[in-house]
Amino acid sequence: MTASCGPPGGERLGGAGASPPALFRWASSQPLILPKPDANHAIVAVKDPSIVHADGKYHVFMTTAGAQGWGLAYASFRDWDEAPSAPLTFLDTTPIGGGYHAAPQVFYFGPQGLWYMVFQGGDPFYSTTRTIGDPMSWSAPRPLFEKVPDAVKGSDGRPVWLDFWVICDTAKCYLFNTGDNGRFYRSETTLGAFPHGFTNTRVVLEDQRDRLFEASMTYRVAGTDSYVTMIEAIGPQGRYFRSWTSDRLDGSWTPLAGSVSEPFAGPANVSYEGRRWSMDISHGEMIREGNDQNLTIDPCKPLRFLYQGYAPGGTYDYINLPYRLGLITAKGPNPLSMMCRSGSDASKR
Repeated sequence: MTASCGPPGGERLGGAGASPPALFRWASSQPLILPKPDANHAIVAVKDPSIVHADGKYHVFMTTAGAQGWGLAYASFRDWDEAPSAPLTFLDTTPIGGGYHAAPQVFYFGPQGLWYMVFQGGDPFYSTTRTIGDPMSWSAPRPLFEKVPDAVKGSDGRPVWLDFWVICDTAKCYLFNTGDNGRFYRSETTLGAFPHGFTNTRVVLEDQRDRLFEASMTYRVAGTDSYVTMIEAIGPQGRYFRSWTSDRLDGSWTPLAGSVSEPFAGPANVSYEGRRWSMDISHGEMIREGNDQNLTIDPCKPLRFLYQGYAPGGTYDYINLPYRLGLITAKGPNPLSMMCRSGSDASKR
C-alpha cells in the first residue's frame, strides 16, 4: 500500500491545540568546493556530494559535469577552511573507469570491513575499498541488481530509477531511490547478503512530480527510535527539501516539514551572510555522526548539510549548470533537535 505525502497544510508537527513547533532555519557558507578542470576534464560543475569523516579528514565524493558528460571526483581535507583549495581526483583515472557515473553515496559497511560507493550508471552500481583515503584503491564497478525490477519501469518499459541510497538496520539493508516521477521506491536485502539479493521493490511515497522529485537521503536519528527521510522538490524559487519520519525503515513515513514556505531546507529558510549565491538547496548529504551503514545523524548537535547550488541568473543546458558545493548549518531549535534526549549516547559524543 502506498503512503500519500499529504497536503502541505498537514506537514507540521503537533496536533490540534499543540504549541507551534520549532521550524528549520539554516545559515549558508559561501561555496566551499568548486570545479577544478584540467587538460582532460573540462568540467563546469561539482554536485551530488557524499561526505564521510574518517582518519581525521573529511572525504567528499561528488559528480562532475561539463561538455564531456558526467563523472565522479574525490577531495579530502581536515578542516572546512581547507576545502576550497583541496585538489580533485577524477575517478575515471581509477579502476572505476570512465563513462556515465553520477550521484555517489559512500559509507563503511562494518560487517565486511569495506567502504562502499553506490552510484548510478543508468542502473545502480557499487565499488569497494579498504582505504578511504586512496582513490586509486576503488574496485571496478559491479551492478547491485541482476535485473531491473518491474516496479521502477515506466509505461514504455524503460527504468526510471536514479539517486540510489543504501541504509541498514540490524537485520536488513534497504535501497531507496527516486525516479523524477513523484515516486519514492524501496528495495531490501538481508544484512548478511548485502550487496546482493535486493528484492521486494515497491513504491513507499507518491505525490506530484515536482513535490517528490529526486535526491532522497535517509538517516537514523541517534538516541531515538526514529528515522528521517528528505527528498528534493522543485519550487517556484528553486529546489528545496521536504522531510518525513518513521520508526522503521520498512514502515510508513509521516510528514515532518515540507511545504515551500516551511521546508526542511530551501530558499525560504536558508540565510546568507552577504550575497545569496544560490536559490537552489539541492542534492547533497547531511554531515553524519559516524560513517557506517546505519547512517546516523546526531540531533544533539547542530545539523549540517553539504548541498549543491548555483548563482541565480543565466541560461544553461542542464549539464552546464554551474553547481558548487556549500554548507548549511541549522540555527536554533528545530523538529530534529527537539528529539535530543539528555543523557543519550548521542549527547555524549
